[in-house]
Amino acid sequence: MLRLRAEILAKIRDFFAKREVLEVETPLLASAPVTDVHLHALRCRYRGPDADDGRDLYLQTSPEYAMKRMLAAGSGPIYQLCKAVRDGEAGTRHNPEFTLLEWYRPGWDHHQLINEIDQLLNEILGVRSGEKLTFGEAFDRYAAVDVFADTDEALRLRLEADGGRFPEDLSRDDLLDLILTHIIEPMLGHCQPTFIHDYPASQAALARIRDGENPVAERFEVFVEGVELANGYHELTDPAVQRKRFEDDLEARRKADLPEVPVDERLLAALDHGLPDCAGVALGIDRLVMLAAGTREISDVIAFPIERV
Repeated sequence: MLRLRAEILAKIRDFFAKREVLEVETPLLASAPVTDVHLHALRCRYRGPDADDGRDLYLQTSPEYAMKRMLAAGSGPIYQLCKAVRDGEAGTRHNPEFTLLEWYRPGWDHHQLINEIDQLLNEILGVRSGEKLTFGEAFDRYAAVDVFADTDEALRLRLEADGGRFPEDLSRDDLLDLILTHIIEPMLGHCQPTFIHDYPASQAALARIRDGENPVAERFEVFVEGVELANGYHELTDPAVQRKRFEDDLEARRKADLPEVPVDERLLAALDHGLPDCAGVALGIDRLVMLAAGTREISDVIAFPIERV
């Protein structure tokens, strides 16, 4: 496994070197974590010069914010292979400490980035070119659900028809996410990678929203053999809209009785300075190695999973 991982990392670096994408490094420690209610950062206390009383820092859940600051400073296309840490995540496909490949392409939209991911997966996994489905098409094909027209109660009944029982207070996005993970995801990416794009606008996170009869987020996810492998965006560049999303997240965190976290003002300052139009994606290296090795357990491909730390 160590040799396989090393071979894959070498191929990735060669892939980006040929395309003149610069490898960068960003800190593991951050002054502010993500505000997303579904991601939980580990907090630590730094004591040293200029912080005699101590300063709260957070282990990054991804390098996204720091890399966007680089982009705003004029870095051009960049990628990073790094560790990320998320509290509360452990299982067959999750480890609290994991390896990410994250990259950004100024001047590209999410469809151009999807094409490059397709090329990377062909080189690493030897898979054929992937298929593209909108979020709505995937739900219609694999779950007989109309994402925009079906009521919340219809979504709940669809989940229960598949044998599940779930809390009564789930939001519409929670219901859609459960249908995706429990019903649709296992069906995806078996003959070729599947790229799901155009998510509901309520699930935009850090993506821009495209107006229309049913506005959609210019966001995508990649699935191979039923495994979610990557998540990417045509990146939001408007600092006012991003601040509003952070504020909405903080309100959702308060309602969910989650810990208060600071907003990353340095990221917002970078957006205000000018983030170039770009697309970015984060791809899970451990899951990529799992697929290459033919195993279904993430602990098989990590030298020191959480139970052996």
